[in-house]
Amino acid sequence: MQICRSVEDIRRTVAGWRGRDEVVGLVPTMGALHAGHLHLMQAARGLCDRVVATIFVNPTQFGDPRDLALYPRDEAGDARLLKGAGVDALFAPEAAAIYPPGDETVVETTHLAQVFHGAVRPGHFRGVATVVTKLLNIARPDHAFFGEKDYQQLAVIRRLARDLFLPVTIHGIPTVRDADGLALSSRNRRLDPADRAAAPVLNRALEAAAAAAARPGATVEDITRTLRDRIATEPRARLRACDAVWAGDFTPASGPLTQRLGLMVSAEFGPADAPVLLIDQREIDPQGG
Repeated sequence: MQICRSVEDIRRTVAGWRGRDEVVGLVPTMGALHAGHLHLMQAARGLCDRVVATIFVNPTQFGDPRDLALYPRDEAGDARLLKGAGVDALFAPEAAAIYPPGDETVVETTHLAQVFHGAVRPGHFRGVATVVTKLLNIARPDHAFFGEKDYQQLAVIRRLARDLFLPVTIHGIPTVRDADGLALSSRNRRLDPADRAAAPVLNRALEAAAAAAARPGATVEDITRTLRDRIATEPRARLRACDAVWAGDFTPASGPLTQRLGLMVSAEFGPADAPVLLIDQREIDPQGG
């Protein structure tokens, strides 16, 4: 596996593959890899001739400098995992390579980044959209792979790729969960044992919401109330956001459950001065499936 630190290095590597008409896949990550990331690599490996993974802890998507400083990092361990997963190249730049001196251009989905979870994390999706656009322009892949757990993030990335006419296909890959249902996340490493035991309440709340959706006459309001009530039973969880959208167009959902529903939930665990924010999501059809 080739390790590239500069924009020039990764572009040169990809250009060599393209010269042989090979299909290139990109899997952007912030490192601290887990089985969910490796599932993305596997999906890319199955569709593409060559796979590039990125490790870049993007400073512009963190609202709290402490959260950025505490984000887990293990590049050496990550590199071993990526090599074992058959990744062809790792792009692991320094921040100055992505945001050079004088950098002032941002990318933003002006509506989608401000609503739902974007309302409680101001600037977060602007940072995501900017760095993803940069990475797509740097690596110029044919395909890019993202986890469905980051539900609104995936919608933002699909929208920017469409609006900016980027020549890449965006793939959403199903969430990978631990045995107790907790969605895998690099942030899980920061949970102490008590909070780790409490965190699966997010998935249990989504399961309860799906059960509520299966009841005759269920409304979106019934479903989200069930979700909130279940999270409220866990004293270690501090609910940050609970949003419901129609999955087809990502518009706010209300009233009778007439089409597929997307639920997004986020909650904080741990100390108030250094919280760990976890997110989860589920799509529910009108029969509660």
